[in-house]
Amino acid sequence: MKKLIFSMHLSLDGFVAGPNGEMDWIRVDEEIFDFVGKLTAQADTALYGRRTYEMMQAYWPGAGEAPDASKHDKEHSAWYNNVTKIVLSHTLKAEGLEKTRVLAGHLSEHIGSLKIGPGKDILVFGSPGAIQSLFREKLVDEYWLFVNPVILGAGISLFKDTGTRISMEFISAQTFSCGVIALHYKVK
Repeated sequence: MKKLIFSMHLSLDGFVAGPNGEMDWIRVDEEIFDFVGKLTAQADTALYGRRTYEMMQAYWPGAGEAPDASKHDKEHSAWYNNVTKIVLSHTLKAEGLEKTRVLAGHLSEHIGSLKIGPGKDILVFGSPGAIQSLFREKLVDEYWLFVNPVILGAGISLFKDTGTRISMEFISAQTFSCGVIALHYKVK
């Protein structure tokens, strides 16, 4: 059975973005990009909220073809263009979207069907609004939390108002030279 795996950068105090959505505090480097490449290799479906999907769609389809494209841009662009994209949205229309499905409700039913279908895992990058819905319905199987060495003090909280307790089992931790620690948990 496929797993739904959530991956997100967050601050030490649990924020995924600053008060105005700023993410300039997130530390990434080639070491993290290579690590994330291993995660994406295990997934053939990407799940996003509408805002994150629109941000990804504006950049990744052609990012690997730019003359100054980095190794990461080439690899992630190729992955993005080949995977099925699932978007949680009540406003986005699926017409004309290549390799993209839009889900507007009945998450347990739809995600459950995806999990028992053929293929690799489902990977959720970012999408703090969408992940709240997935939290509430207990649909996430594993978490990769990339904890950045910064305290924001305010912003968009990852775990605010989830309305449910989620018990997890620690699997592993990966420390990166830039100071980020990736914590891997599975839901009990």
